[in-house]
Amino acid sequence: MKANVGDAITMTTERVGQVSRQGVIREVHGADGGPPYLVEWSDGHTGLINPGPGSVKWIGAEPARGSSTT
Repeated sequence: MKANVGDAITMTTERVGQVSRQGVIREVHGADGGPPYLVEWSDGHTGLINPGPGSVKWIGAEPARGSSTT
């Protein structure tokens, strides 16, 4: 997995019935864009993550503010 600062990330949840987590990568700590990543989540919290296989649904450029992702 490779990411850049400013990329948006969507991760799956650990429990059935929970919504996916969405955030923005603020720091990349691994070599060549690899994890771990410091992520600012949509709820305002930040956390250092080292995502496992299948846990990331999407990584890409952060959508422009006010734009729709539908």
